[in-house]
Amino acid sequence: MYKSQIKFSFLLFLFSLGLQGQSLKLASDIWPPFTDTEHKQSIAIDIVSEALHRIQIKNTTSIVDFQHVIEGIKSNKYDGSAAFWKTKGREKSMIFSAPYLENQLVLVGKQGADINFSSNARLQYKKLGLVAGYSYDEKLLNDPMIDIVFSKNDQQNLEKLLSNEIDYFLVDNLLIQYMLNVQLNDVKKYLSISDKPFATKTLHLAINKDVDNAENIIQEFDKQIKLMMKNGTYNKIMQLDWIEVDINNDGISELVFNGDASNSSLPKRSYALFFNDTETAGFYINNVHYKDWESVPEQYKNNIPKQSNELPRPIGLHITL
Repeated sequence: MYKSQIKFSFLLFLFSLGLQGQSLKLASDIWPPFTDTEHKQSIAIDIVSEALHRIQIKNTTSIVDFQHVIEGIKSNKYDGSAAFWKTKGREKSMIFSAPYLENQLVLVGKQGADINFSSNARLQYKKLGLVAGYSYDEKLLNDPMIDIVFSKNDQQNLEKLLSNEIDYFLVDNLLIQYMLNVQLNDVKKYLSISDKPFATKTLHLAINKDVDNAENIIQEFDKQIKLMMKNGTYNKIMQLDWIEVDINNDGISELVFNGDASNSSLPKRSYALFFNDTETAGFYINNVHYKDWESVPEQYKNNIPKQSNELPRPIGLHITL
């Protein structure tokens, strides 16, 4: 009865904001694993759709060329996009959510290569693999001393690296995380991966300012995102056992787990939603906070990690020799 009263109060609150029953027509391009066509891995779209669903906002996403995304939002054909980088130009006509993910581009080379740097100068006279059509930093793209080699996707860049056609390539750290889940030994044997991102870009929900209740939608969306980060929803959508995120807004990330059990020792690998060059402190397991590993109940320490997930692991990248 108590939960029903809370839900009813929440619906009344949404109604007072004018949100209940509202719908959004969103658009994105193909950008795996963040956005893609129906039935394919679309992490960003799934996160945004879940958060909007929780505030009773219906939404659909059309997959079109990126230029049509921009033009469609400007012409009010689309209300916004689930996965946008924030720019000053876009802020003139759109309202942006707080960042809900971060694209972390890491540098990858063959095993033994020097990869822990973030300066374009260190790439001079090297062949760097990039994906055609992606919005990399203009200084990087226009550096005449770097030999840019474009490929159609990240997998092709990986294959070129292993066949010595390029010296390095840039790839989103999330794809590396997925590869580590299924090919840990091969990754250690053949690849060197930078410890810190070479570049980062925060990801946002963006809504045209002309949309009714746009500011209220963004405010309520941000609240739901924060809850989803700590209660394990992100883990399920991203198909990851452990994630790192600063739940308490104290500048230090906590480790978040969702599932039936962890294991007897501290997790050896986790994925940071936002790069934070500090140690983690504290745990959230099934939406409950524990200040340290000793405080975590034994029931979460006795079995192999097991998540409630009907989907297979994403394909990501594969080392094929």
